[in-house]
Amino acid sequence: MAWIVAVVLLAEGCVIAAFNWFLGMVADRQHMSLAGIDPDLMSVSSKIGGVVFGLYFALCALVALLVAVRDRAPAGFGRILLISAAVVHALLGAAALALTDPAVFVTLMVTFALLLLLLMTYDAEPAPAARATDGGDSGKGDGTATAEAAPQTPAPVIPAPRTEDRPGRAPFTRPAPTTP
Repeated sequence: MAWIVAVVLLAEGCVIAAFNWFLGMVADRQHMSLAGIDPDLMSVSSKIGGVVFGLYFALCALVALLVAVRDRAPAGFGRILLISAAVVHALLGAAALALTDPAVFVTLMVTFALLLLLLMTYDAEPAPAARATDGGDSGKGDGTATAEAAPQTPAPVIPAPRTEDRPGRAPFTRPAPTTP
């Protein structure tokens, strides 16, 4: 699934960069101005914005690609980057639903769902005890772990109840262990 997210984010970055570059060219050739802003400034800012957002989504795609190659959950800066991309898609989806075609909203929400799945499906590395019982190398070759392979954890120490803390009441009885 991380491969799909990487491809979608890379394609989205390319489309956004190309679209903003095109809008910058249109604003420049038509000498468009918004509220008296210089047309050259609008053209350059649109092109810069397109490149910045394109690189942002390309970096998010790189993080998703690393998740796919390593088969590990994103961590640190990569996780923050993917979370920010999910937030951007949720906000753009809300705006798209109000202002544009429902197909744009659906596209943004599909990408949002893919990002959430990527962030939530990759779990942390299993504990050593879980790895040993889930088919770690125990010497038998049949996927079952032996008693030597599983780490032995000491039983918890339960302190004896203090009767002076409970005046007028019967003392607690100490629980008996249920496993040998």
